[in-house]
Formats: sequence, C-alpha cells, structure tokens
Amino acid sequence: MILEIVSPEASLFKGEVTSVYLPGVDGSFQILNNHAPIVSILKQGTVKITANSFTFEKEVAEKFSKVNDQNYTLEINSGTIEMKDNKVIVLAD
Repeated sequence: MILEIVSPEASLFKGEVTSVYLPGVDGSFQILNNHAPIVSILKQGTVKITANSFTFEKEVAEKFSKVNDQNYTLEINSGTIEMKDNKVIVLAD
C-alpha cells in the first residue's frame, strides 16, 4: 500500500509500505495492505512504519528514527489519517 505523510511544513514521506502503526485517540491501531476504508483522529505519539526499503528527502530525514532496515518511527503531536483504495494519507502536526 502507499503511505503519504504530510505536515504543515512539508511532505515528509511517500512510498510503498507493508504496515503503519498509529496513535489513535481511542487507542493505537495498525493498518495493513487492503485495509477497509477508515478516517481517524490521531493523538500525540509514535507512528511506526514498516517497509522493504525507505527513501527520505534530505531535508526531512532527521525527523525519522531508524529502528532497523525495515522499520522507522516518526513522533507526532496530533493529526488525522485516511485509508482508502490501499492508500494511507497521514496529516501530521
């Protein structure tokens, strides 16, 4: 599935991923490939991204923390998420 993470300052990430773990206001949840459509509000916490490979723009790479070659994390203060047609869009603050 395609993940796109956008902040007010910049587009932080866009690429093919296998899963995304998100800090929802009613509890954390994970989205996998072909997940049902969903819209949710996010709270302060950690977005965990799993993919076979990662490519970050040089200007935003420092915002992400590497766990290992297939896992990165991103700290957010709040946001929203939409999953539709196998594309996840995260509007993060």
